[in-house]
Amino acid sequence: MRVVTSRLGCRRSAMVALLGSSALAAAQPALAQSAAAGAPAAKSEEGDVILVTAQKRTENLQDVPIAITALGTEKLRDLQVKELQDAVKYIPSVTIQTVQPGFSQVYFRGVASGENANHSASLPTVGTYLDEMPITTIQGALDIHAYDIARVEALAGPQGTLYGASSMAGTIKIVTNKPDYSGTYGAGDFEINSVAHGDMGGVAQGFVNLRLSDRSALRVVGWYRHDGGYIDNVAGSRTYPVSGITQDNARYVKSDYNDVDTYGARMALGIELDDDWTITPTLMGQVQKTHGSFAQERSSAVSGKLQTVQYNPEGSKDEWYQAALTVEGKVGNWDLVATGGILNRKDRTESDYSDYSYFYDALYGSGAYLYDNAGDLVSPNQYIQGRDRYRRQFGEVRISSPQDSRLRLIAGLFAQRQSHLITQNYIIDGIADAITVPGTDSDIWLTKQKRVDRDYAAFGELSFDITDKLTATGGLRVYNYKNSLVGFFGYSDGFSSRTGVAACFAEAKVKGSPCTNLDKSTSDTDFIHKLNLTYKFSPDALVYATWSRGFRPGGINRRSTLPPYGPDKLDNYEIGWKTMLGPIRFNGAVYQEDWNDIQLSFLGENGLTLIRNAGVARIRGIEFDLGYRRNGLSLSLGGSFNDATIRKDFCKIATPSFDCSVNVDLDGSGAIDDDSEINDTLAPKGTRLPITARFKGNAIARYEFPAGEWKGHVQLAVNYIGKRRSDLRNAENAIKGEFAAYTTADFSVGLKGDNWRAELFASNLFDSNGVINSSVQCLETTCGDPDGASSTGGVFYDYVIRPRVIGLKIGRDF
Repeated sequence: MRVVTSRLGCRRSAMVALLGSSALAAAQPALAQSAAAGAPAAKSEEGDVILVTAQKRTENLQDVPIAITALGTEKLRDLQVKELQDAVKYIPSVTIQTVQPGFSQVYFRGVASGENANHSASLPTVGTYLDEMPITTIQGALDIHAYDIARVEALAGPQGTLYGASSMAGTIKIVTNKPDYSGTYGAGDFEINSVAHGDMGGVAQGFVNLRLSDRSALRVVGWYRHDGGYIDNVAGSRTYPVSGITQDNARYVKSDYNDVDTYGARMALGIELDDDWTITPTLMGQVQKTHGSFAQERSSAVSGKLQTVQYNPEGSKDEWYQAALTVEGKVGNWDLVATGGILNRKDRTESDYSDYSYFYDALYGSGAYLYDNAGDLVSPNQYIQGRDRYRRQFGEVRISSPQDSRLRLIAGLFAQRQSHLITQNYIIDGIADAITVPGTDSDIWLTKQKRVDRDYAAFGELSFDITDKLTATGGLRVYNYKNSLVGFFGYSDGFSSRTGVAACFAEAKVKGSPCTNLDKSTSDTDFIHKLNLTYKFSPDALVYATWSRGFRPGGINRRSTLPPYGPDKLDNYEIGWKTMLGPIRFNGAVYQEDWNDIQLSFLGENGLTLIRNAGVARIRGIEFDLGYRRNGLSLSLGGSFNDATIRKDFCKIATPSFDCSVNVDLDGSGAIDDDSEINDTLAPKGTRLPITARFKGNAIARYEFPAGEWKGHVQLAVNYIGKRRSDLRNAENAIKGEFAAYTTADFSVGLKGDNWRAELFASNLFDSNGVINSSVQCLETTCGDPDGASSTGGVFYDYVIRPRVIGLKIGRDF
């Protein structure tokens, strides 16, 4: 596993939800289930009616004046969706960066500045919900295995009035199938597959819905999945220049070493107390174990793709459970929903960090300061053992007026608290006691911190039918957040006289740390808004205009000389349309998003991540979804174009005027006496934002036909993503390189009867090697070695899409 929450702030993509989404359905809509009892919604000849709860009330997707995608149970199955990357392929307005399963970051509409997702840094720009509960963390959202999911709703653009903090660019809502009182039934599904250049994998999963009485039912779901590896850790060696010590990786050489095991379960109990009141307690948990690295190395040490040279163990174990309770009922003719829950998560990680050791030794002679108790030099080889513990508590209560009234209101109160205990041990075996962080066995550096993020809000949306065809909606959210960070980070006082232990000012406030050198908090109270006009030409056609705002909370800079950073905000101006013309569906949106006070993060002195509000950007784009369905033939074409650029120069040192020629006296000495105080232009006005392609699109063709007493199908899906910048900063982007455009194709053919189903599929049929993320273990100017000062040149890690997978699926309903 690549280093993700290092002291250097090296890129760690955050864990995100099972599915990313875009503004519009790139795939043909799938059958959704009603919110009440899991019963199918009514079908039309041309397509299926999809009921969604994007606006926290049940509505037909085509009637919701929001750019939204909804993928239902059958569609997730048809598209071979098991994880985040599988779904994102079919959703044009979404981009993903990942380092391995469970550690991914998702972006809507190009709202990405290249954040390094350090554990002490900015929150994600996309919020994720599991049913009613937010599950967004600094590492993203839970990586939920996709089985027995009723639908995934993806809302593009700011969703702050109803969904709040970190829904600045959009919201993903994963809705599970609810207990069904109508009967007892279930299903079992099995898969065996083989990954090109790699190993075998498989899936076993099933669910049972137990009718307990006329007013109660229990739904139980379970899954086990094994993904075969495809990255080879090949033999290699290198010599550290200062000590002359040679290191090899013979103990860790292995083919297909990045395999994954995922298993979990979900239980939901539904109880109707009477005709008006329902309670639904749920419990869900998952364990995910990964081995090895998920990146192919770009260096002189490897000779081909899907290879790397790692000198230390790599892997992770991610465990979590979520418990929630939702109460729904009526107060008079008003609907009331009260919901709350807890989420506990812990993960353990092991990461190679020897590139950092080698390049700092080769370029700066750092190995001379690493010795044992006898004074002899030791191998600078460094590795990381990390442990994170999260705990989220959440509660929301909301009421809504009758939806058939001309004037409609939804209003509520929201509160959540998330704590994150962070442990990162940077280990060099055998170093002297004098340079070991006190209380550890052999840490050259220790991060031991507690982060707490708190959010409170009151929200509401009011809709009024001006005429039978024209509706106006206004939304408001008043919020308060308070975020704090306390603990220790750094070296021993025997290794550094300025940082780490030497900078401590109090006894240890976080258990396991030697002392406290960090204790900061920040808070803010403000409001955001939404205004919308919707005009319905007919029951099958509408147009809407929206002005909405989203925000992301501010946070803490660990360096003592830097103040906290404030929230950034996104203003969205959007015109959209939704139409059904017989068998043809045509939806779309045109938008401009102004991103102000961008939380730009970069590496500063000692490699610490620094965050400041120092950017202004504008995203102009268009999204479209064109679909046709009749007589068993389904065709869809979806795409998005995003022109996302910064509107002011991005300077090395922020100035109010964005003038990069102005140097800044950072230490207050009265003079510019340090290179760090010399300003420079890192990216000029007009530079494209990183990570997101200008164009992304897909096309899907599916034909269903009778085959005796069975129904057959054949499906082909093609996906394209264009070239992307890897970094906002020009110098770093040039060193690391841009991500090339790539195309993938997926194919499937199958049969389905009354109870049985079988399908043969191939994902990434032509075995594309598309790159979705790239990283180095330290500064690009160091580990990227642009000057060629080391004997091996730079080492980059490119995270690629999964190679071709061919598999067979068999399932049975009972």
